[in-house]
Amino acid sequence: MADSYWLWYPGDMELYYRMEQDFSRVERGYGWPAFWKSDGFRNRVVFRRTYDLERETEFRVVSKAVGYVLAGDKKYPFGQRVCCPRGEVRISIHAARIDAFPSVYIEGETVCSDRGWMAEDYAQPPVPAGYSRYFTRPDQDPARWEYSEEIYLPVKTERINGGVLYEFETELTAALQVRCGRERLEGMTVFCGESREEALDRERCYYSWTPGPDTGEPPRCAVRFAFIPGEEVELAALHRYVDIPVRARFHSGDPLLDRIWAVAEHTFRLCSGVFFIDGVKRDKWIWSGDAYQSLFVNRYLLADPDIEGRTLLALRGNDPMTGHINTIMDYSLLWVLGVKEHFAAYGGREFLELIWPKVRSLLAFCEKRLDGRGFLTAREGDWVFIDWAELDKDGPFGAEQMLLCACWQAAAELSGALGLDGGEYRARRDALAAQIDACYWDGELGAYVDSFTSGRRHVSRQTNLLAVRCGVADGEKRALILKNVIDNPAVPPITTPYFNFFQLDVLADCGRLDEVMERLRSYWGGMLDRGAVTFWEEFDPAVTGPAQYDMYGDRFGKSLCHAWSASPIYLLGRYFAGLRREGEGFAIAPRLDYLPELDCVLPVDGGDGFASLRAEGGALTAHTNRPGGVLELNGRRFPLPVDGDLTVEL
Repeated sequence: MADSYWLWYPGDMELYYRMEQDFSRVERGYGWPAFWKSDGFRNRVVFRRTYDLERETEFRVVSKAVGYVLAGDKKYPFGQRVCCPRGEVRISIHAARIDAFPSVYIEGETVCSDRGWMAEDYAQPPVPAGYSRYFTRPDQDPARWEYSEEIYLPVKTERINGGVLYEFETELTAALQVRCGRERLEGMTVFCGESREEALDRERCYYSWTPGPDTGEPPRCAVRFAFIPGEEVELAALHRYVDIPVRARFHSGDPLLDRIWAVAEHTFRLCSGVFFIDGVKRDKWIWSGDAYQSLFVNRYLLADPDIEGRTLLALRGNDPMTGHINTIMDYSLLWVLGVKEHFAAYGGREFLELIWPKVRSLLAFCEKRLDGRGFLTAREGDWVFIDWAELDKDGPFGAEQMLLCACWQAAAELSGALGLDGGEYRARRDALAAQIDACYWDGELGAYVDSFTSGRRHVSRQTNLLAVRCGVADGEKRALILKNVIDNPAVPPITTPYFNFFQLDVLADCGRLDEVMERLRSYWGGMLDRGAVTFWEEFDPAVTGPAQYDMYGDRFGKSLCHAWSASPIYLLGRYFAGLRREGEGFAIAPRLDYLPELDCVLPVDGGDGFASLRAEGGALTAHTNRPGGVLELNGRRFPLPVDGDLTVEL
């Protein structure tokens, strides 16, 4: 009997849960739904399949939807046994649901809900039905995600300000459970915070809840500290999460680096649930720029292709595309680059075939916004972001063109992976790169300017870093950018973890690991010195006290658990442990001059593949369970045996 799954129209499950995610933000007592268009799931779907049965076969369809089963020319209600005679039979399952996406589960020895079913929405040609490894039992409802749960008790209590402050060992996404008399429970308010200061500020903390009279639970939220006025009560935190296994282990012998990895891991896991989200307190939304960086961290920690697929499908939504993803121009482009990175990491032709039409239609949408030179321009309602920094965004903004150039190249490569001709996309890439050099390159400054229309000749790290990372800058220009921009203290520095990812990735790729290591220690280590248990949305060492938690002009507006701040996992795994993809296999080139006691395990695919390294006693031992691996050490390359140790003297 084949594996059975709940089936739905592909992408509908992701759109349903995205709406839940987009509408989950609550701020100081009021709901704040996301400010972009929310694509809805399909209400009516038909699942079809034709069988050539060798013998009489029975099956049953389970569904929360309204509908029927058509086997041959006879209709049956859901839940009833359907008997099909020997021979060819065409089966159609019609399902409709208003409150959630229609889904079905088919129980049978031969006729079952495996991967051979097609889905139709009465408007488009049939496509392979969607499914998930999380929904495989007939007693489930795919519209109700089954979260894992863990109970945490406070590690410290403190009587203060007429109440009790409860502290948990780390930040959680939890529903607090209050145990006390019903009389005391009535009228109680629980004040939650990522920081001690936030929980004690009854007026400005983000979350203050009244426990439910029957359960004693406030709603689930981000919490490390909780303040309850009055006498002490029994309190516990029910932490709810999606249990995606961690497939990496990292030990360097350097306590600071090991702690940075551990805190980045906890940060990332909190932000990795049904989707990659930005943070667990404030927005809790699916932002494409945040998700793009999460793809790189995921590759070196969880190596879970499913959460990437769910996130990419949810972000893109349905056709036709009528506005940029998250309303942000660069976030649409990063989505395309995210599809490329996902396919490069895990392959998966089935997913690429599903998402490729969405890539094409997004690029077609962008084509309508190109000027005569082929530059992407903003229209009314478009947000040109790139970074929180003073950038010259007059006219077509240079940084956006760098990303667009990379998107044309990505589309050409993805076309080739599907056996299609990517020549048109490659020609667009080359033409755009030439126009960028003609309009944005300033030979006197030896750098790309943000804008050629304003006359300011403003040079930013952001635009030039993207020129390098997106392959626009050739070898000569790359060297000039490093000299005139990256090493130039007159050019304003990068201040956000978000763009530190791009900057440190470029520096590491250029072999400047000393600078990357110093930044890891000072920036992320600086947060640890402030008592961080998860990494923050932004960190300025010059700002101390309660003000360090402010952002966007809002007291406690800063997220203290933000996915884009988990990038040390990628940087350490990719450039210091040295694992990278190479052709159909992988190479691993550890930098033991930085990590002399390296003992690590890193994933090498989306399954159970791994590579491990252990340095001890003047030797390095490598092990993998996957073919095609190579160890690079001291200028030499050693093929790695499968399921056997390779030991090299240092």
